[in-house]
Amino acid sequence: MYMEKLMRLIEMTPFLLLLFLPFAFAGHDYNQALSKSILFFEAQRSGYLPHNQRVTWRANSGLNDGKASGVDLVGGYYDAGDNVKFGLPMAFTITMMSWSIIEYGKQMGANGELGHAMEAVKWGTDYLIKAHPEPYVLYGEVGDGNSDHYCWQRPEDMTTDRHAYKIDPSNPGSDLAGETAAAMAAASIVFRRSNPAYSTELLRHAHQLFEFADKYRGKYDSSITVAQKYYRSISGYNDELLWAAAWLYQASNNEYYLNYLGKNGDSMGGTGWAMTEFGWDVKYAGVQTLVAKFLMQGKAGLHAPVFERYHQKAEYFMCSLIGKGGRNIQKTPGGLIFRQRWNNMQFVTSASFLATVYSDYLASSRGSLKCAAGNVAPSELLSFAKSQVDYILGDNPRATSYMVGYGNNFPRQVHHRASSIVSFKVDPKFVACRQGYATWYSRKASDPNVLTGAIVGGPDAYDNFADERDNYEQTEPATYNNAPLLGILARLGGGHGGYNQLLPVVVPAPNPVVAKPKPAPKPKFTPTPGIFFASLLNDFPINIVGPTLRN
Repeated sequence: MYMEKLMRLIEMTPFLLLLFLPFAFAGHDYNQALSKSILFFEAQRSGYLPHNQRVTWRANSGLNDGKASGVDLVGGYYDAGDNVKFGLPMAFTITMMSWSIIEYGKQMGANGELGHAMEAVKWGTDYLIKAHPEPYVLYGEVGDGNSDHYCWQRPEDMTTDRHAYKIDPSNPGSDLAGETAAAMAAASIVFRRSNPAYSTELLRHAHQLFEFADKYRGKYDSSITVAQKYYRSISGYNDELLWAAAWLYQASNNEYYLNYLGKNGDSMGGTGWAMTEFGWDVKYAGVQTLVAKFLMQGKAGLHAPVFERYHQKAEYFMCSLIGKGGRNIQKTPGGLIFRQRWNNMQFVTSASFLATVYSDYLASSRGSLKCAAGNVAPSELLSFAKSQVDYILGDNPRATSYMVGYGNNFPRQVHHRASSIVSFKVDPKFVACRQGYATWYSRKASDPNVLTGAIVGGPDAYDNFADERDNYEQTEPATYNNAPLLGILARLGGGHGGYNQLLPVVVPAPNPVVAKPKPAPKPKFTPTPGIFFASLLNDFPINIVGPTLRN
């Protein structure tokens, strides 16, 4: 009897490790980091700021956006340290924020941050709805990177061109329309319980945008050519079409989209591309992770052989992250994923998010990761994601936090127009286009406004970092750096909770946001293995059960 209990306990070890890993997560305050990372999005807001705006050094901006084109394009997000609204990275940001909430909304709710996270999504989707005034018309950019970068001005002072650029049947953009469809579909899941009418509206836009993307094929930067220098779609649009289909299936359960993934997986590269990166341009690893989830859920049906090929490529990606694949991703000496010099951190947070959710999918299916170097427990993927987040928060050779406002040693000269110039509310005197460079950009002093929660571009391949405003490769933040991080921080701060990540998603309605007292720091606690497993054996199988869905 004892041996039978022991064998059953051993079988459940990967899941138990995931369940109890939070006890070891006491080195950083992940809940505080989550709160700050959501706050960053309020600093990036364009348009009329709401009465409950918490980043009070910002003011209204871009109030005539779209007017010259006869459309209201007020709102949305500035992508990074400039004042342009780029549609492709904005939509990806909203997709990843939504995915974070879909997977870990319960943990965000327990931390009191679910409402703020959902507000951040809605600020983006409200804009995307405006940007899609007709079924086959989508505005994909407001402002021009060239004229914007010529100036160093607060958003509130902008004098640069605010031309609006669109795609339509004559000038298509399947990648842009596909990513926007994915964002709308993912967000529809987020609001399904708390705001069903809004959820339905988002899903209607997503269906239309997918049809537009699929029917009128073409790269968006061939139509919106001003985007080429800044957000060129190097991967093309096939990955976005599959990505959008995956999100529409998850949002609607419409078999059309499942069949689309099955019929087009081989021809569109979903089953062929073995990836070592994931981001606003290349979505294949994200598609492969979602389709692997559908396979684990038993939804593949006749498409099982094709879905298994997606699944194999998802595992290739995961194995490459932890150094156990056929081709492994490069890392710095300090252990950070390294893909490129310019804003490398975007790849760190996106890849770590995929590792986190895949870890939980595997644990829920009682599976393991099959790598070239052998089978790997799901907990190893989560430990990898934790190592990347800990590096970002300060566990690195420089002891630098790459999240602004977290810890004591963080970037003070961020490449960001609004944070580097005195607040409009402190000194409303107009800052002219080139004056900003002379007076504020060249200042060798800390930013007058702390861009709390921003994840900057990060260190180079050797863990070196220069905190200088003109070092845009390393000190510029971006919305898509933060979006995937929300989910990882919620998972690390809130634990697993013991529910099945493969069951239908129910995002709870957020509780009203109330000011809460700052909790006392938690003492570090690492259970002694001998006592820990002895107590489990005493209780097993009464108190240790398989994962269930928490309401």
